[in-house]
Amino acid sequence: MADRGEDEDLQMAIRMSMTPEPKRNKQRDEVTGVVSGSPEESPEFKTRRRELMAAAAEKRMATVVRVSPSPSTPVVAKVGKKGGEIGKRDEVIPFRREESSNALSMEEANKLFVMVFGSEVSKDILAQWCNQGIRFSSDPVTSMGLVQHEGGPCGVLAAIQAFVLKYIIFFSDELKELSRMPQNRGLGASCKSYSVPYNLSSLTDSVKVRALVRSMGEILFLCGSNRRAVIATLSIPGNDFQRFEGISEDEVVASSLKGLSIESSLDLQKVLRVETHTSQTTALQRLEAIIPLFQSRMGALLFLISALLSRGLDLVQSDRDDPSLPLVTAPFGHASQEIVNLLLCGQAVPNVFDGRMDLGGGMFLKGISRNVEVGFLTLLESLNFCKVGQFLKTPKWPIWVVGSESHYTVLFAIDPSVQNENELEGRETQIHKSFDAQDQSGGGGFISVEGFHQVIRETNIKLPGEKLENLCSAGFIVWSEFWQVILDLDKNLGGLKDSSGLMGKKVFDLFHFNGIAKSDLNGSQVNSGGETPLQRPRLTKLSVSVPPRWTPEEFMADVQGPSASSASDSAGKDTEVSKPEPSQHAPLVDCIRTRWARAVCSWSGDPPSIV
Repeated sequence: MADRGEDEDLQMAIRMSMTPEPKRNKQRDEVTGVVSGSPEESPEFKTRRRELMAAAAEKRMATVVRVSPSPSTPVVAKVGKKGGEIGKRDEVIPFRREESSNALSMEEANKLFVMVFGSEVSKDILAQWCNQGIRFSSDPVTSMGLVQHEGGPCGVLAAIQAFVLKYIIFFSDELKELSRMPQNRGLGASCKSYSVPYNLSSLTDSVKVRALVRSMGEILFLCGSNRRAVIATLSIPGNDFQRFEGISEDEVVASSLKGLSIESSLDLQKVLRVETHTSQTTALQRLEAIIPLFQSRMGALLFLISALLSRGLDLVQSDRDDPSLPLVTAPFGHASQEIVNLLLCGQAVPNVFDGRMDLGGGMFLKGISRNVEVGFLTLLESLNFCKVGQFLKTPKWPIWVVGSESHYTVLFAIDPSVQNENELEGRETQIHKSFDAQDQSGGGGFISVEGFHQVIRETNIKLPGEKLENLCSAGFIVWSEFWQVILDLDKNLGGLKDSSGLMGKKVFDLFHFNGIAKSDLNGSQVNSGGETPLQRPRLTKLSVSVPPRWTPEEFMADVQGPSASSASDSAGKDTEVSKPEPSQHAPLVDCIRTRWARAVCSWSGDPPSIV
């Protein structure tokens, strides 16, 4: 009897879920005598209906999960009626709907699995890669960042994070809802008043999803040589799912993935489905439609597979120096440099130098062959284990994935000019280039008097007669002596003497994001019990001061501003140079110095961590 009653309740709940609540008409209700306290609209009735609907949904999901995977039973997600409008998610469509969605052959699945994990992979490594979604942090301060729970997929998450920051910071006008932010509190306006830029900690969920979708789409088309993007999905139980009140898409997907494990190429072949898109518009619409799947525990692995298939498995192997090694490295399951390079530049090359290195005998080592949108720095360069080339070191946007021995994080600036040479550095480059063109000594650093006159004409340097005579008295001019004269020569005469006393010093801010949860040791961030430090991703602001390359570091520490009298002579301009912040050190500073030599960094609170 009890079972029969339960079935009747479930059937009633299903009927209720299929029948929308009729719209109320106040005037008609008054005429017919229906009042708010009637049984049809009573709170008890509504509560009972919600309970029945929840019970029905729970039982139906449990039933579906027990069904074996089948290519004909895709899971469902909602997208907007207008496919390009991310955030308007009303219509229910299946995850796997397009005609281009196909299963891999057993041969392809085996090739893919061995390429990623090798022929012998531990269950721990597989668990790391099958339990990491692409999800934003729930912590308000780090809500712009992707949170990491497992150690292995950090290379995938960091690369996606770098592109997400690119869109959030530099393409905010294309993320529609950002236009609703106060006009006087933009990204750059609030850096001095807040520990993070205002918009980075105040983004809506729809803006973050849009940035994530566009980032994923750009990376996949980059891997596909801007001709195609392959999107990997899962054929998992869910064809019988219905949308119930109070049940989110995340819960639907999580229930569908219960019991799903990928421990072999056979497991992968059974559930993996791929879709090929040649239109960026349809690819972005598709990614937005199935974003709950990428946010699920299988998300990082699915995106890596999507990138590999977008590039093409054969091309991936040809990119590599040693294709016999797995892309996920043993024994800890970290993403290899080949994975990171694939996501940053579209090629799975193993090295970070520019171009390729000829070893002779027809053998080459492959590096980065093109300019990139976001770059890469590594602690290993500071230890002289490798050399990062200019393609990765000077990307189009001031955002870098930072590699350590065991982890990947992200460094970024909100001001693109941090990569520009300042006026004095540009002038020094111009003079040195002209001097080198006249150097006939094979790099000895000296030129003839005739060549010297050509240099000062080309660079518009007006030397006083006495200094010109002293430089030419020996019959040749040495670069080091000439350079000292230039440093002491006023700018209006073509020299580099800086009346401000800064002598080309650059000062700017950088931000560092580590997506893996760390203990926040600051006193202001503790849990309600006040005992255990809060576990959360870390975002650190660094103040960076970079002395020009021609001055000793100790000079910058002792430099003083002009006297009060000279300041009053310069139209009242306050040109006094404040003393630099005390220098602090952490391994991240060594990474920063591979990009800005001799950079001096400081921060508040805990030191930034790259592990």
